[in-house]
Amino acid sequence: MITLDILCARFTRLRIDDLQGWIAEGHVRPERNEGTLVFTELDVERVRLILELREDMAVNEEALPVVLSLLDQLYELRRRLRAMGVEPDAS
Repeated sequence: MITLDILCARFTRLRIDDLQGWIAEGHVRPERNEGTLVFTELDVERVRLILELREDMAVNEEALPVVLSLLDQLYELRRRLRAMGVEPDAS
């Protein structure tokens, strides 16, 4: 787990107000440890994904929840297929 300061150092293009909005919307779900936000590696990767969607792929704030939901469904389906012993096709 990492702190907010480390997360911001890792992603120099991350703005605190954007992150706070993503937390409020439930896109990123850090834990609180003695009043301090702490981020798991899953949170870190989620922030990376959101930054890529917004800045590299030009997904706007209104479309972001839809895209994240669809990606979450895709990852869940892949996880279930693997649990059944079926390797999802990467193509």
